[in-house]
Amino acid sequence: MKGTVLFVSGIDTNVGKTYATGIIARRMAAEGKSVITQKMTQTGNVDVSEDIEMHRRLQGIPFTDEDKSGLTCPYIFTYPCSPHMAAAKDGREIDLRVITEATRRLQEKYDYVLLEGAGGLMVPCTADSLTIEYVRDMGYPLILVTSGKLGSINHTLLSLYACKQYGIKVHTVVYNLYPRTDELIEQNTLEYLRHYVAREHPETEIRLLEVQD
Repeated sequence: MKGTVLFVSGIDTNVGKTYATGIIARRMAAEGKSVITQKMTQTGNVDVSEDIEMHRRLQGIPFTDEDKSGLTCPYIFTYPCSPHMAAAKDGREIDLRVITEATRRLQEKYDYVLLEGAGGLMVPCTADSLTIEYVRDMGYPLILVTSGKLGSINHTLLSLYACKQYGIKVHTVVYNLYPRTDELIEQNTLEYLRHYVAREHPETEIRLLEVQD
């Protein structure tokens, strides 16, 4: 039986997807689940994915055999930008079938694969396709990472609306409280999102990611 893939995306770049992915993987492992994280593409790196490195540090485990073989990050590009641009600058192309096959191989060994995207849902993963289209086509449930910083309500609601339009199941909304910002805005944003999600996405859970995690 193949493992379950949960796609991890965010409302924007630098919202804490990598942090959230590593912590969620650690929690799942503590519950006795077999879990591996994967990065769809990594930009701004050479040889090794810094996001996979962060996942492993947060999980408290060394690099896995799958990390060393490249299965957990099939594409690494040198320039820190959107994947389609980074691939072009390196004179390469992204073949989504390569990523899909790597994920499938991880599913054969693990109960859960947490597949982290790059930036938000509308980020181009190739010149002709968006991340949200890949998630839809693969039928992956989504973990959406948001935060309490100013502007998050707008970005979160737009992301949730896009998921509805594309028929993507939102498994969990992760409210990332690291790093802390304005506590009044954080609390108000959380209250608003709880009310909105309960009304518009009643099947979706909101989970807090505390700083001490």
